[in-house]
Amino acid sequence: MIVRILNEDQYRVPEDLLASLNDLDNACVAAVEAGDEVLFRATYDQLLALVRDRGEVLDDDDLTGSDLMLPPADITMDEAAEEFTGEGLIPD
Repeated sequence: MIVRILNEDQYRVPEDLLASLNDLDNACVAAVEAGDEVLFRATYDQLLALVRDRGEVLDDDDLTGSDLMLPPADITMDEAAEEFTGEGLIPD
């Protein structure tokens, strides 16, 4: 699976991380819906760290399409409210 973090890099992420990514995504949705910015930030940072730590950064000239695009790391709570809906970012 190819995951792009906007304003950063694109990563090849092992398929076996999909469940963990989905769990963190759902936790982000719950934090946004609860209006808990501290929890959202901590959870979203964990999601990004998982992609960065376990993913392989693709070369800048690699034109492989992204399966998933994540908002930038500095997303605001207002922006997160628009991005993280009840369905989340990651398809089940």
